[in-house]
Amino acid sequence: MDLKELLIKHNFRFNKALGQNFISDVNLLDAIIGDSGVSEDDTVVEIGAGAGTLTQRLSLKAKRVVAFEVDENLKAVLQDGLNGLENVTLVFKDVLRMRDAEIAELTDGVPFKVVANLPYYVTTDMVMRFLESRLDVSSVTVMVQREVADRFTALPATPEYGAITMGINIRGNAKKMRDVPRTVFYPVPNVDSAVVRIDTDKNKFDGENLPFISALAKTAFRMRRKTFVNNLTATFKVERAEAEAALAACGIQLMARGETLHVDDIVRLSRVLKQK
Repeated sequence: MDLKELLIKHNFRFNKALGQNFISDVNLLDAIIGDSGVSEDDTVVEIGAGAGTLTQRLSLKAKRVVAFEVDENLKAVLQDGLNGLENVTLVFKDVLRMRDAEIAELTDGVPFKVVANLPYYVTTDMVMRFLESRLDVSSVTVMVQREVADRFTALPATPEYGAITMGINIRGNAKKMRDVPRTVFYPVPNVDSAVVRIDTDKNKFDGENLPFISALAKTAFRMRRKTFVNNLTATFKVERAEAEAALAACGIQLMARGETLHVDDIVRLSRVLKQK
C-alpha cells in the first residue's frame, strides 16, 4: 500500500500547524539512512515518525528504532504501516517536553543516532535539545529547510553564519549531505530542503565550561550590527576596559562583530573571562 492509499484508508487529514510533509520515495529514504551512517548495530531515535515511511526503512537497517510522534491522529496510520516490525517502538510524546532520563530509559541507556524529517518550526530547538543534552548521542541527521541547512554549515564572515552555527560547532561537526527538492514531499511544501548530518564530538572542548561558551556564542549575535565588545558589556555587565583587555588577550579585534568570530575565539575568550 502506497503512502496516499494508507492516508486515505485511515481518513487522515494533514495538520498545517504541525508542518506535516511526508516522503514516500524509497530511494530518497534509503539515501537519508545512508547519509546518517546507521548500521545493523545501531539504536536510532526518529523524531517525527509522520506516516512511518522513514521508520519502516530504518527498521530494515538498524538494530532498533524508537520513533516519536506528537500527532495522535497518525496512530492508526503508523500501527498499520509498521505492523509486524518488532524492532520499532512507537512513542506518542513531544521530545522537547521530555527529560533526558525518560529518553534514556526508552533507548535502554545505550548510545543512539538521531534521524529525523523535522517540521521546520522545531528544527533548531530539536537539534540543540539533543546536542546540549547529557544523552549519549553519536550523531544527528536531519532533513531541514535548505536555508537552515546553510546556516547549520556556514563559515564565519558569511551572511548565513550565526548563533546556531556556533552552537553546533561547540558540540560537533555539521555537513550538508544532499539537497532535496520540494517535489518529493506530500503534500508539496513551499521550500526546498537538505539533509544535514551533525557528528557529535564529546572531546572537542573537553574540560571547558560549555554552558558559558554557549552563552558567549549567543551574545556574539545578540545584536548583529553591534560590535562583539558592545554585546559583551551589555549582556554580562563586564566593564568596557576589562572586556577590551580580554579580547586583546585572545587576539580578537576590538571592532570585530560576532559573525567574524570562529568558535575557537569564543573558547579562548571564555578562558580569559573565567580567570578574571
